[in-house]
Amino acid sequence: MNRSKAKDNMTTEAGRLAQSPNGKSVLKLEGVCKSFGEHRVVDDVSLDVAAHEVVSIIGPSGAGKSTLLRCINFLEPPTSGTVLLNENVVCEHRNRYGQPIRKELTQLRRVVGMVFQDFNLFPHLSVLKNLTLPQERVLGRSADESERRARELLDRMGLADKATQLPPRCSGGQQQRVAIARALVLDPQVMLFDEPTSSLDPELGAEVLSVMRSLADGGMTMLVVTHEMHFAREVSDTVVVMADGAVVESGKPEAIFAAPKVERTQRFLSAVMNRSI
Repeated sequence: MNRSKAKDNMTTEAGRLAQSPNGKSVLKLEGVCKSFGEHRVVDDVSLDVAAHEVVSIIGPSGAGKSTLLRCINFLEPPTSGTVLLNENVVCEHRNRYGQPIRKELTQLRRVVGMVFQDFNLFPHLSVLKNLTLPQERVLGRSADESERRARELLDRMGLADKATQLPPRCSGGQQQRVAIARALVLDPQVMLFDEPTSSLDPELGAEVLSVMRSLADGGMTMLVVTHEMHFAREVSDTVVVMADGAVVESGKPEAIFAAPKVERTQRFLSAVMNRSI
């Protein structure tokens, strides 16, 4: 198959994954488990995320929250269980080593964007190039089109004047906003955030949370692992509490924070909300 034909096929497949059926879950997990040897890190997690919904995942350290996100985009292929995007099973085909095939991973990551704790930017490339390169390589956009889209997003993030800078010359908050813009340039349908403010001081973290709030207000479907309880309570549509790899409770923010039903949730929130400064 020639290269242009292969790219057309990938575009068609990515479009299939991105097509949202009316009234159905955009993202659905069915019995997802992840084990490393004998240690089960994610234990039989099932979730439904609707279009335009913001779901915050909270819980103690070591609960499996970040690993769950990595299972969704197959940075860590689930040991068992199913991930569905718009009712389509993703990464169901495996190579001879039992790993998802590269084409399916590429298709998935065009539709599901992810923002990490530690930015993961290319330090030797300019901020602008960090945004144009994935568009050219993954979407096949022209250099001019990629630059227009990149500058559009940098302006939206309040970073128009940082286009020619190298990432290490930007503050942590600026780098995380660049990382968010880099995820958005691929026009994802779902955004995953893995504790995006954990390495930032409160002031820089507030910059990132403000951007995330604007994305939520704009209708972006988001799954957010966070220790920012105010964000989880004020911005989320649903809060999921994890402990020991499993979901112990989920519901509306007002119910989870005001009247948690499960003792493990009560204990966690008591420790977090009453922590001395």
